[in-house]
Amino acid sequence: MMFTSTGSWGLYKAPLSKSLLLLPTILAVLLTVLLPQYQDLFIYNLQAVRQGKQLWRLVSGRLICLDLKDTFCSSLLIYNFRIFERRFGSHKFASFLFGAWILSAFVDLLLTEALRFMFELQVDVLPAGLLGPVFALFVPFYNTIPRVQVTQLLGHVSITNKSLTYIVGAQLLTSSAYMWIVACSGLIAGMLYYSNKLAVQKYLRVPEWVARCGSVLLEPVFSDSEPTAEAPLGMGATLDIQRQQRMDMLDQQLLLSQLANFRRNAQQQQAQTGLLNWNRFFPTLRHRGQNRHQEGPQPQQPPYTHPPDNTAVVEEQVARLMEMGFSRMDAQEALRASNNDINIATNFLLQH
Repeated sequence: MMFTSTGSWGLYKAPLSKSLLLLPTILAVLLTVLLPQYQDLFIYNLQAVRQGKQLWRLVSGRLICLDLKDTFCSSLLIYNFRIFERRFGSHKFASFLFGAWILSAFVDLLLTEALRFMFELQVDVLPAGLLGPVFALFVPFYNTIPRVQVTQLLGHVSITNKSLTYIVGAQLLTSSAYMWIVACSGLIAGMLYYSNKLAVQKYLRVPEWVARCGSVLLEPVFSDSEPTAEAPLGMGATLDIQRQQRMDMLDQQLLLSQLANFRRNAQQQQAQTGLLNWNRFFPTLRHRGQNRHQEGPQPQQPPYTHPPDNTAVVEEQVARLMEMGFSRMDAQEALRASNNDINIATNFLLQH
């Protein structure tokens, strides 16, 4: 089972995600174990911001988690959300994190003031760390990552490729009493930046020169080598689940290879061809052995004529693939070839 539906390439082409995994984690361990006397400088104290005018705490208190459980959960989420850096590039990914970080600070102040005014609830200290942008990344995760069912529990509860991410997010949400305020701020900031309703993407973005400097500094240190083509093994809870996942993965690899051949052949043909019935020409691994007894001379059949290319594609899925950076023609072609399966189409476009 993969942590997301879009592949498990480690931190390849994600130097910013790798730096956000390593540096805050190292600093959090240092502050917790070796330098506890300096923890006070990194407490997210809103009372000190409002009354003591210590505005610097809006920066220092929102960079490093002082709770190792929060550090662990946020690191898992950042590792999972690395797919956005690979899709959109480090510059856009950094701009999203920066915009969500700025917006969530204002929303934190507004929510705490609203709680004090409406319910007389005084919130002086919030959980520290880079938590607002982490919760903000759930917005593009919900909107752009396809939901694919992996299995079912008790025949009713669906387990998808996104379930583990939501479980880790729920664990982080319940780690402290006022974490829900930070989570709400992050989600609101993520929706504001992702929808760009107030044109925040124009103003809250990382400058080009900063992105170039970061690329020069981060990529040599945090870049990973290109992953091998070897497929990862399944991680099911039982041998049956592992075997089933392995077969499904091999079937998907076979289908991706057939899609690539179909794409090359389609470009060489003059006339348009329709969608091939993959099960007719390329049976899945689980059904190949069932037809072995039928091998032998068969009566000659008339040549198969491809139907016209009138397979309808779902425009919503085309738009979603275009948001990932693919052209409209490639998106339509991949959806036709995959029978409108956006997960297979996404994997095919990412690998070709």
